[in-house]
Amino acid sequence: MLGLSVAALTGYLAAIVVLMITPGPDMMFVLANATRYGARSGVVAALGVAAGEAVHVAAVVGGLATLISASPVLFTAIRWAGAAYLIVLGIRAARHRDPVTATGPDHGASPGRAFLRGLATNLLNPKMILFSVAFLPQFVDPGAGNATAQLVLLGALFVAVQLAVDVTLGAGAGRLARRLADRRWSRRINRVCAVAFVALGVRLALG
Repeated sequence: MLGLSVAALTGYLAAIVVLMITPGPDMMFVLANATRYGARSGVVAALGVAAGEAVHVAAVVGGLATLISASPVLFTAIRWAGAAYLIVLGIRAARHRDPVTATGPDHGASPGRAFLRGLATNLLNPKMILFSVAFLPQFVDPGAGNATAQLVLLGALFVAVQLAVDVTLGAGAGRLARRLADRRWSRRINRVCAVAFVALGVRLALG
């Protein structure tokens, strides 16, 4: 497989599995969507997050991510945009009274909206840019063939593992939330999601 050894690929997969099960903005967003709007919304949000990571991988392959990470002004602008976005999501979560049982077109549960929010959550996290630049190239073996092809393969594996983990979490959390759905549980979900998003936004803003 492009000259990469089985041991190297096994080590890489083990590393990204550990990274994927570590809570972060992407996982929190998927879980929040699943618990507030159901399993379908959680799965679609996971697809949006995976699409965002695919963009990061493409940026690494094209060299764009290196340029962004080397520009303090651009990197800071992305960081603040991401922080503001998460805080806005937290405020909106706090303002919704009963999202799990709500009906109607404007309660954030549409697949398109869940996908776009998942995409934005990932793209506006500058730490994903740094991570992609610092992590993926470590596993490239110059003696194993085309470096660009190796980066594409490693990036594709990363996105696949991330998608598998997030889809599993989103589907499971959504089903659990539906079984426990009542007004008190819904309000608690709102409060937890609101606090989590605002905390993640503040953490991102502070770097």
